[in-house]
Amino acid sequence: MTLPDAFLDIARRVNNWGRWGPDDEIGTLNLITDEVVRAAAATVRSGRRVPLAVPLRQDGVQTGMIPGRVNPLRTMVALNLEMFGPGTIATSDDVVTLGLQAGTHWDGLTHVSHSGRIYNGRPADTVTAHSGAEFSGIEKVSSLVSRGVLLDVAAALGVDRLPGGHAVTPEDLDAAEELAGTKVRAGDIVLVRTGQIQAYLGGDKQAYAYPSPGLSIRTPEWFHARDVAAVANDTLTFEIFPPEVEDLWLPVHGLDLVEMGMLQGQNWNLEGLAAACAEAGRREFWLDATPEPFVGGAGAPVAPVAVL
Repeated sequence: MTLPDAFLDIARRVNNWGRWGPDDEIGTLNLITDEVVRAAAATVRSGRRVPLAVPLRQDGVQTGMIPGRVNPLRTMVALNLEMFGPGTIATSDDVVTLGLQAGTHWDGLTHVSHSGRIYNGRPADTVTAHSGAEFSGIEKVSSLVSRGVLLDVAAALGVDRLPGGHAVTPEDLDAAEELAGTKVRAGDIVLVRTGQIQAYLGGDKQAYAYPSPGLSIRTPEWFHARDVAAVANDTLTFEIFPPEVEDLWLPVHGLDLVEMGMLQGQNWNLEGLAAACAEAGRREFWLDATPEPFVGGAGAPVAPVAVL
């Protein structure tokens, strides 16, 4: 199946291949400069810390809809083991098996491909079964801290949670930016709140997964125009699901990750942050969201923390 012209036209407008050189592997994270980080640090006023990750647990957010993406299975492999002899210090250890995108996570730049290519024009077959991602593995994101901006689309539209069929548009992002009281600028990490995570927190992960509000195919141009470094939201699929364009699955993934080289995150719990921001009267903050450095990974868990 050939990708439709509507997708390819947007792809040409947001493409960043070669922008930071032919050897670049981190895409829009290049926009987080030392100056951006210094300015981000100035957003810390009260020191209030808000965790944004969902707990990693065996009955986590995954429903089985995505093949192989298993919730964490943790097993004890040592229980108060006196490994150096009776009466010595004892240790307890555990091991875990999980999908790297099972919980709160970043999608790496190799998470999707289209037309045989990944970010910066590299062949998609540089991702192999043996080694994973030869280029742009998630370990290349050595640090991810910047100014975070909460775009609370649900609040901007006067609801607590967007309906499942709502595709977040650039106009919605404009409204949320106005509510935030600050302009999104180069190097920012944008967090888009839909309120969808409430379904999971309320115990209904099937309703959380499907149908889901999410970002429209029109939003990558909004982020590209503002030179956003990374985007995350509070849904399982990131973009609207089922798709807004019939038979065009994961177009926003293809535009963000492949064309722009922009990380995107899913399953972020933004409910506490929304409340804290409303209380503080501002929606900008210091954000630490560095992923676990799995070598060759197409994504990784993250335990992000916002500091107001």
